[in-house]
Amino acid sequence: MADQDYTDGNMLAGPMRELFAVDLTAATGRCANCGLTGPIAQMRVYQHAPGLVARCPGCEEVVMRLVRTPTSAWLDLRGAVFVQVPMPAESPASW
Repeated sequence: MADQDYTDGNMLAGPMRELFAVDLTAATGRCANCGLTGPIAQMRVYQHAPGLVARCPGCEEVVMRLVRTPTSAWLDLRGAVFVQVPMPAESPASW
């Protein structure tokens, strides 16, 4: 893949904001393939597919896919071991 074909993970902020109440670009994730851990904002996001495809900046494996249809959104995280979302201290979990 040519390096000019992608944008960084910050471009996921708008589309992910439609699904989640927090900014997920500040979240940390770990690639299931190579184990690289880092902010979602550092992923390489390709927009030339059905939806958005976010790849690991270390090994280029697919970590996340986000597809929006008129009636739903599909989020595939099978390429991530985890996604850790920072939460404000003043909002303790109620569950």
